[in-house]
Amino acid sequence: MAATSREPPRDADVYDEAVRGTCDDASLCKRYAVSVGYWKDPYIEYFVRQPKERKAPEISRGYYARVQGVSQLLTAFLKKTECNCQIINLGAGLDTLFWKLKDENLLPKKYFEVDFPTIATRKIHNIKSKPPLSKPIMESHSGESLLIDAHSLDSSRYAIIAADLRELPKLEESLKKCSLDPHLPTLLVAECVLIYMTPEHSSCLLRWASSTFSAAMFINYEQVNMADRFGQIMIENLQSRQCNLVGVEDCKTLETQRARFLANGWETANTMDMMKVYSRLPPADVKRIEALEFLDEKELLEQLMQHYCLCWATKDPCRLGLAEIGL
Repeated sequence: MAATSREPPRDADVYDEAVRGTCDDASLCKRYAVSVGYWKDPYIEYFVRQPKERKAPEISRGYYARVQGVSQLLTAFLKKTECNCQIINLGAGLDTLFWKLKDENLLPKKYFEVDFPTIATRKIHNIKSKPPLSKPIMESHSGESLLIDAHSLDSSRYAIIAADLRELPKLEESLKKCSLDPHLPTLLVAECVLIYMTPEHSSCLLRWASSTFSAAMFINYEQVNMADRFGQIMIENLQSRQCNLVGVEDCKTLETQRARFLANGWETANTMDMMKVYSRLPPADVKRIEALEFLDEKELLEQLMQHYCLCWATKDPCRLGLAEIGL
């Protein structure tokens, strides 16, 4: 019998490799969108080659909405905490956010990235071999010598940790070695990560986050409305690449996305599909990007955006005003 999206994959190594492959897919799509002019990212070219083939405009608009939506929530958190906080990017892949925040003078006290060892190793190799990436890390570093080897990087403001999010004791130990401070307000970011974990594993991660930090916010970008026909096609497409969405149960509706946070120690949780997020982005910039490429299939864009969402949850006993953050 073929494995369903809710069954654990039979070959964990094949499955994990397929999940790691999604990092390359996302990075190529972002690189293409940046090259066309959807948003500026002067650092992505040091991680990803320019894709040979053109990407569909609806894909680029989807990534634009994702990048802008996450950025708005993240910037609001940094402003509420006056950057006296830390960020943990879970399943960070080849993300360039650390460099963007440094350029904008919005670096938190420390920025952590966590990903599979193969991805962390690749990212560290790029950083070590490319001065435009390594120089900003050195500029922001203070104190003792910067620690860097093949699998980990730890400076005073930035750390890359090779870890499996399903192994929480090891993850916590690695974060603490890199000076994680549970008393600092903490923002956790996950983009298309939890859906590749079983509901049990993702619940444990959400519960660990809500119980570890005195004040926290979690931003989750992920699939939603996966029970309909369009959602089923998305599942089948990924299954054909050995990539089973084992966490799809929590992605059935906006309400199931919200409920998972409230059930695991978070005080507030908000959700919004990406079509709604797109409609709330600055109109002048949306008009600018819509002029970049002709979009033939507006219905397809809407369908695609209705099957992804942003969810943000807060825990704020210190009354920092985190619950006021929104789009």
